[in-house]
Amino acid sequence: MRILVLGGTIFVGHAVAAEGLARGHDVVCAARGESGAVPDGARLVKVDRDTEDGLAPLAGEAFDAVVDVSPLSHPWVSRALAALGDRAGHWTFVSTINVYADNETLGQTPATGPLVPAIEEHATRDEMMARGEDGVLLYGGIKVASENAVRDALGDRAFVVRPGLITGSWDRSDRFGYWPGRFARGGRVLVPDTTSPIQIIDVKDFARWIVDAGERGTAGTYDAVGPHRPTIEMIEEIASVTGFDGELVKASPDWLAAAGVNPWSGPKSLPLWLPSGYEGVKTHDPAPSIEAGLKITSFADAVLDALARERELGLHRERKAGLSTEDETVLLAKL
Repeated sequence: MRILVLGGTIFVGHAVAAEGLARGHDVVCAARGESGAVPDGARLVKVDRDTEDGLAPLAGEAFDAVVDVSPLSHPWVSRALAALGDRAGHWTFVSTINVYADNETLGQTPATGPLVPAIEEHATRDEMMARGEDGVLLYGGIKVASENAVRDALGDRAFVVRPGLITGSWDRSDRFGYWPGRFARGGRVLVPDTTSPIQIIDVKDFARWIVDAGERGTAGTYDAVGPHRPTIEMIEEIASVTGFDGELVKASPDWLAAAGVNPWSGPKSLPLWLPSGYEGVKTHDPAPSIEAGLKITSFADAVLDALARERELGLHRERKAGLSTEDETVLLAKL
């Protein structure tokens, strides 16, 4: 099979390209080539999706499967569909769980969850982050518009997947990796004492499903999520898998909020924790996706992959998410 990954140099795109190569497929990655390297064995075609004819280097080429990981650009998606849609046997678009408008209802699926309004725009990550809550709506809205374009153009050749929190060794957000990295340092560790649920999908499982879908011609819209369970239970298992022998110091969400600790991500945060009112974001029903071929493998392997990446990057480095050593020390002294 001939696979085109629109991306392929980082995280999900890189994992998909690597999985395709591992199965013996011919893999082409179309990207600027500035964020990272494509997997060994893949062919990099340099493109610039910001320009109208940016995909011209792919002119005349046909692919059995195309995988688009475009993050925040309806124009990118529309131009790719116009340039390549007629020459693609199957098309995967990687969307996001943030397309859903309801953050509270548990057990939502693509068949039941209402969506945010579509936004046919281009944005950057910095623009999204600067808008706060409105940035999440911008992100989701652009993805909704992009999903619509893919389904309109490809019909029953379209596979639209909406991941929640993606973990794995290529993750650059630090939202999951913070925990195995922190436990590897030992000592007293501040953790959120909450049974609020959480669910993840490991990037390798996600990549396997995407390549499976291309091989089988799977179509439809699905949430790419695993089973959910209490946040504190997941954090405790991460500690166990990493061999942590220190002390877990539990603090309630109310205490953390009063102490200025942020949920989920960003500076001075405790990742995986989301405040009350967001249970629906983290409890989508994985059953339809599992029925469509998604296989969830070992959680321990996901933790160990993330830990290996943390060690590679440096356990004491400054992170995009989590508590600094100094902030954690001050907070622990107050408990």
